[in-house]
Amino acid sequence: MRRKKAHFSISAVAEMFSVHQQTIRLYEKEGLISPKRSDGNTRLFSESDVERLEEIIYLTHKLGINLAGVEMILKLKKQIKKMQQDMNHIFEEANENLDTQIENKKEEAKQSLKQIQKLKLENKENSNKTTATNDLETKFTEDIDSWEIDYEE
Repeated sequence: MRRKKAHFSISAVAEMFSVHQQTIRLYEKEGLISPKRSDGNTRLFSESDVERLEEIIYLTHKLGINLAGVEMILKLKKQIKKMQQDMNHIFEEANENLDTQIENKKEEAKQSLKQIQKLKLENKENSNKTTATNDLETKFTEDIDSWEIDYEE
C-alpha cells in the first residue's frame, strides 16, 4: 500500500514560518521554490518544498542574505551535491577495480604457491633418488674395497 505524501497549503506554510504568504509567492516568482499545483491551481508544498523554504528563510531572515545571494547559494549547494555524487561514483568504481585486482593477485599467489609446492616435492623426490644413488655408490665402493684379490700366490 502506497502512503500518500503530505502536502501543505500556502497558508499553512506561511504560518509554520511566521512569514506572509506574499513572501512565499515572491520566492516562487524568483524561482527559489517550485511547489506543485492542484487541479484547482492551489499551491501544494511537499515536505522537501518546506525544507527548502526553511533554508531560504534562514538565509534571508537570520543571515540577511538577499535573494540573489540565496539563489547562488542554492545553485552552489546543488552543484556540490552533484560533484559529491560523481566522486562517490568514481570511488565506487575504483574500489570495485581494486577489489578485482586484489582477487586476481590472490589467485596468482595461490597458483605460485602450488607451483612452489610442486617444485619442492619434485626436488625432494630427486633428492631422495640422489641420496639412494649415492648410498648405492658408497656401498658399491665399500664392497669393491673389501674385495681383496690375492694375486701373489
